[in-house]
Amino acid sequence: MSAIEAIISDFGGVLTSPMADSFRAFQNAFGISLKALGKAVAAISEQQGSNPVFELETGRMSEAAFLQALGDELELQLNRDVQLDGFGRQYFEALRPNEPLIDYMRELGRRGYRLAICTNNVREWEELWRAKLPVDEIFDVVVDSAFVGTRKPERRIYEITLERLAVPPDAALMVDDIEINCSAERALGIKAVLFCSTDQAIDEIAAAIA
Repeated sequence: MSAIEAIISDFGGVLTSPMADSFRAFQNAFGISLKALGKAVAAISEQQGSNPVFELETGRMSEAAFLQALGDELELQLNRDVQLDGFGRQYFEALRPNEPLIDYMRELGRRGYRLAICTNNVREWEELWRAKLPVDEIFDVVVDSAFVGTRKPERRIYEITLERLAVPPDAALMVDDIEINCSAERALGIKAVLFCSTDQAIDEIAAAIA
């Protein structure tokens, strides 16, 4: 087994506060429950034959088209006018940088490790999420699903990340807060750390590279 040469991190919920904070902010701002949101996404998936979130996160659907379809479906379900203007801005306003983990990543970079972000995200939100942390200062590689046309947990997005880092799978470690993503990483030969808390993640990374 190769020594770890590269650390790959998810963005939301790992390098930031939990994504649940954003969903709560969405509910408060728009008065729409997560149950209603999930029901609307499921209905659109059935109508279109594909999950609109997946289409959005791989750049095959624009933010405008996604919000139009979502708003129309929510209006049918809730029997009221639904305006989702500012959805992306509201979503990111609730996220806070995870400063201790960001500082640890910066330290790993100084120690010579290659660093990458691999994120499922939205093309039109790139400026919003990058504004949350010093991406280019710390990370050598950024793989954003919306720009590469594949998303976690699909194998190809991990392959692209490894190719850009120029390391084999067993020389990489990835931190993610979703178990299915970690399982996909392990299946490819990447060591995975399931993020549950900042201290736990840092301890597991440190143990893996020791």
